Amino acid sequence: MKRPIKIAPSLLAADFSKLSDELRSVEEAGAEYLHLDVMDGMFVPNMSFGACVISSIRPHSKLFFDVHLMINDPIRYIDDFVAAGADGITIHYESCQDKEAALRAIRAHGKKAGISIKPSTPAFVLEPLLPLIDMILVMTVEPGFGGQSFMQQTMASVEAAHAMVTAGGYDVDIQVDGGITAATAPIPASFGANIFVAGSSVFRAEDRKTAVESIRIAAENAAI
Repeated sequence: MKRPIKIAPSLLAADFSKLSDELRSVEEAGAEYLHLDVMDGMFVPNMSFGACVISSIRPHSKLFFDVHLMINDPIRYIDDFVAAGADGITIHYESCQDKEAALRAIRAHGKKAGISIKPSTPAFVLEPLLPLIDMILVMTVEPGFGGQSFMQQTMASVEAAHAMVTAGGYDVDIQVDGGITAATAPIPASFGANIFVAGSSVFRAEDRKTAVESIRIAAENAAI
């Protein structure tokens, strides 16, 4: 059975001088999620924003707040991001020693727990963690900067993740992030992805509703 296709515009591509307007526009465009990239300048070379920004925009949106922690030792900050209004929190496989503890901490708050892998990390490493995961995020670019080009070679990880989830009968979404447009979305959709993070292709579009729907339709038509 096909999982519902969901679109998650990435806040990094928004105009931070008018965030409440930006949130309203993507919500009205039909997006289901808002992807929030938190970067610490250590796990990835860039820095972005923290829990205080998420807390400040939470009252302005009903979207699912999809918080992606690109930070070292993320378990230290789970409580802070829950308090800020996260609906789901994704940690990186490569960023923490005790992945199980971090995932359990997220779930203990009643939030969706996700885990992400970089392009060089094989998807099979996630198999022991599947009972604790609500979402797998396969990075389709190197994490840390927006506006990068989609990496076709990461589809091996999307395919492997989908195979593991299906074989085990797990209720797990597969998300992709990096270089997602209406032209590239069908590729991961054909390998089993169902949540699509899109930054520039949504927030830089003149007509955001058309941008969101174009990605959705392209992915739905290719979904397995």
